[in-house]
Amino acid sequence: MSKKNRLNVVYSTNPNFEYEAQENSEQETLLNQQQKLYVSIDKKQRAGKEVTLIEGFVGTEHDLKDLGKTLKSKCGVGGTVKDMEIIIQGNFRDKIIELLKKDGFQTVRKGG
Repeated sequence: MSKKNRLNVVYSTNPNFEYEAQENSEQETLLNQQQKLYVSIDKKQRAGKEVTLIEGFVGTEHDLKDLGKTLKSKCGVGGTVKDMEIIIQGNFRDKIIELLKKDGFQTVRKGG
């Protein structure tokens, strides 16, 4: 067990002590029809530049990255996937909602 997976312990002198291990259990990816994704525009802490956020994905990080890659290529812009969110550069909320609905996702327009 690596030291990074140990939880709630800095040091123990007990020779019989068992560390709690952090589990890396990812959820299985739900079907597109079962997903409910929230699409919004965000400018906070981004130097005034708009980005489109897609939140609420339930599944593996690999599947989320695949979805992000598809959306970035169809919008023709850059972006990233982190903290289980897809961030697309620019204001593409309506186009992304249309693309996600075409793929069978349930979408909710978040914000104004």
